Amino acid sequence: MSIVRTPGTVGLKYTLEGIQVRGNTTTLSRVVLRYVPFHEGDVLDVDDPELELTRFRLLGTGYFRDVQLSLRRGTRRGYVVLVVDVVERNTIVVNNAWLGLAEDVAQNGNARPISAYGGAQITETNLAGTGIALGGAFAVGDTDQVPQLALRVGLTDPQFLGSSWIARTELLYNSAVQPSGNHDVLVNDPAHASGPFTDYAITTYKRFGGTIGAGHDLGVSSQLFLDYRLEGIDTTLPLAGSDHRGTAVEPIDYMLDSGTSILSTLRVSFVNDTRDDPFLPTRGHRLEASYDLSLTPLGSDYPYSRFVVRGAQWVPLPWGHVLSLNVFAGGVFGDAPLFERFYVGDLSDLLPDRVLDLAFDRRPAPNVLSTDIVEIRYGNYAARIDTEYRIPIYRGTRSVYGVDFFGDVGLYGLANEQDFVDPAPGYSGFARWPLDLTFNLGLRIDTQVGGFTFGVSNLIGLIPVRGEQSGAVRP
Repeated sequence: MSIVRTPGTVGLKYTLEGIQVRGNTTTLSRVVLRYVPFHEGDVLDVDDPELELTRFRLLGTGYFRDVQLSLRRGTRRGYVVLVVDVVERNTIVVNNAWLGLAEDVAQNGNARPISAYGGAQITETNLAGTGIALGGAFAVGDTDQVPQLALRVGLTDPQFLGSSWIARTELLYNSAVQPSGNHDVLVNDPAHASGPFTDYAITTYKRFGGTIGAGHDLGVSSQLFLDYRLEGIDTTLPLAGSDHRGTAVEPIDYMLDSGTSILSTLRVSFVNDTRDDPFLPTRGHRLEASYDLSLTPLGSDYPYSRFVVRGAQWVPLPWGHVLSLNVFAGGVFGDAPLFERFYVGDLSDLLPDRVLDLAFDRRPAPNVLSTDIVEIRYGNYAARIDTEYRIPIYRGTRSVYGVDFFGDVGLYGLANEQDFVDPAPGYSGFARWPLDLTFNLGLRIDTQVGGFTFGVSNLIGLIPVRGEQSGAVRP
């Protein structure tokens, strides 16, 4: 008895006699049942939308290549058995793989070198069939001929101690280099023996710490999490520095405390996910919201709060293509550390985004619209809206499950408080609004070892079709 309705089945309801899981050779049945919101004795309506959402939720775990729900007659009239048929997939997956080119720091007007960076995040998402996820990640690259390194290791248990609570923890280490300023920076730094003027002021810092948290389901598609983070930060700053902002010269805000400092935060986050596939969705939506509060009474040296909201909606088109709308907005209030601010590369596809909080590229915004966004690399306020069009090219059942061509175009903004009350001198009219365009073209490939995105925007961003300070105002 299929769950899919046929004419004449409107309003059919049954009493649930039991639930049967089939096809799971590795995954424990209790792990599958953890995502099924129905229980023995429930009255089951064949029109209940939670039936379809349950299928999507099981697909979203990443444990299964296919999930089908059906009804089988029970032992008594009016009773049914809910049958969950699953087809397992490889659960050792590459969640992310990074390989790209970045424009490195050059000093005193020398030619701009191109450097490479890379990394990967690998996770066993279903350890011994228990649903526990164990994984790690790394990223490496050079900035100013100094190696950058990031490491992560994390564990998530969706049924902590057999309960309905989710437990998760992560350890992190970063050794980072951060250039500050855009051009002709005046810096007091003994490391620059050639003189006080340089292209960038260089900050080096190291982070070590971790996060521990718990979560709970709020329904078949929603979850709520509470996480606590504690980090130690060791920073080396130039003694002083200033840079151009439009026609003015202003001190550089390095956004980190010199020497040793502590970061202690509490985060509340909410996720609502109704996608029919975690990597190549064709319908549904995903909404994610988070709020961070720095716990200064517990020793944090950075008093701030931070909120982020992001959402996406996927719509299948009659001719088989997929259209999606994506929105993002965030704000930081107070003195957040550098890596908690919003970064232009995370908003523009024409620049490399941060990899495990490491920024390998020193360029400002591409500035397609010739605005003062070229003055801003890190901001306290950010927003982006974009739309993506996907064309399925291939669908399979073996090593490669799907290949889609995609095109994406969007508009984003990045700003600080000062950009609203006192815009950069030398800009007028529309140019005073820190906005820019972004776009990308490429392939999304879903495979047995994870999903991969190959885009051309980063390479296009390296083509010297404009002056580096296009849109910038200099005296």
